[in-house]
Formats: sequence, structure tokens, C-alpha cells
Amino acid sequence: MKKYLEKTGKTEDEALAAALAELGLERDDVSVEIVERAKSGFLGLGASPAVIRVEYEVPDEPETKPEPAREEAAAAGKAGEPAAAQSAAPKYAEGVKAATESFLSGLLERMGVKAEITISDREGGGLLVELSGPGMGAVIGRRGETLDAIQHLTNYAVNRGADKRCHISVDAESYRAKREESLVHLAEKMAAKVVKYKRSMALEPMNSYERHVIHTALQNYEGVSTSSTGTEPNRRVVVSYERGNRQPQDNRPQSREWS
Repeated sequence: MKKYLEKTGKTEDEALAAALAELGLERDDVSVEIVERAKSGFLGLGASPAVIRVEYEVPDEPETKPEPAREEAAAAGKAGEPAAAQSAAPKYAEGVKAATESFLSGLLERMGVKAEITISDREGGGLLVELSGPGMGAVIGRRGETLDAIQHLTNYAVNRGADKRCHISVDAESYRAKREESLVHLAEKMAAKVVKYKRSMALEPMNSYERHVIHTALQNYEGVSTSSTGTEPNRRVVVSYERGNRQPQDNRPQSREWS
């Protein structure tokens, strides 16, 4: 029988840790839905905690013994199971890749999504997880918000208690690459407008990774500079017109913004 528990915390991680402590369960025993992300507010005003909903299983009581016919059907199913079992067998036997595959397999199963999981090493360290299959729209979510949450939870679950942190990037049907390409195009289009009209312009609110893409795309664009303004989740990039020769700025947002 499925049950649910809602918890709040200053961050999503803190709320999840409180829920697991109350239930006495491990991370792999539950599935997590982020109901509301934490908001830092401005000067302490308007701040709100993160809210998560944890789903977990409680054994039904009393348990009923399967009927003989069902037992026979189950046995027959197992007899013809090898091919299916082999296709569902884990690809990775040990280490971080195995832990990543195990967590994502369980999470996607709880979401009711069947996906092929492929894990490879990233240049510069870390892992890249590619998800493919039907129903990837539910995995990606609006503007990649669900995919970001899955990536966040995967990193938390796999790196919890580890001596060395491994950054795990999770993508679905190459969504991030396609999104990055569209963001670069948007950045260049906006920069051209800024130079043409000689005034600053703000883009729509974006998450830290998307802002990083915009900053990187325009860091060498002649005549403009970029900065971030606002508070999460409404933080956005401002593209500013630079009169004359642009000088390097020490306060330009760096790639650490989205780490």
C-alpha cells in the first residue's frame, strides 16, 4: 500500500533528510516529488521553505496466500522469463555507474516511465546519463524542470556519504543539447538588438544552468556585457550595451553559478 508524507526544510535536501529520518527509510525506499522549491527572498523578506512529498510502500496486512492457479501462472511466467529478464538486467555491475543506474531505474519505475539508461564518462570528469524511450516528455517536464529535479535527486542519492563527489548530468532525448543550441541563438539575437538600439534588455527568468549558457555565449560578443539580476526562481540575465571598448569585468558571472 502506498503512503505519502510531506516535509518542509530550508532546502530540498534538508526536507528529504527529515522525511527519511522520520520514516526510518533509505533514499532508495522512497520516491520524491518537489512540491515547492525553496525561495531565499530578498533581505530575508518573502523567503519560503522547500516542500517535498515522499511516497513509500507499506506492506498490506494481512497478506493473502496466492491461489494455486495464480501460483501456477506465476511459475509459468518465470519459466518463460529469461529473455525479458536479460533485457532488464543491470548494465553496470559496480561503482558509481551501477549506483546511478540503480537509483534512476527505481525512480523511473515509480514514475511509470520505461527508459533505456546509458551512462558514459564526461570529459573533465563526472558522468553523462542519457535517457531514451517513450514518455520522455514526462521526464523532461516544462522547460526541463522535471529533468533538473531528477538530476538533482540522482546526484544527492549517489553522492550521499561518498568521500569524493561525482557530478552526474542527466539528459533525455538530447534535450539539453537542443535547449543549449536554442539558448545560444536567443542570446545572439538579443545581443544584436542591444547593439542596434543601444540599450539594455532582460531575458526571461532562467535556471542557473541556462543563465550560464547565455553568459558563455556572449562573453566575447563585441559591444555587450551580461549580468544576472533578481532572486530564484525569477533570476534572469540582463544583456547591457557597452559604449566604446569593453573592458574585462571582474564581476562577470562565472560557470560556478550553476554548479
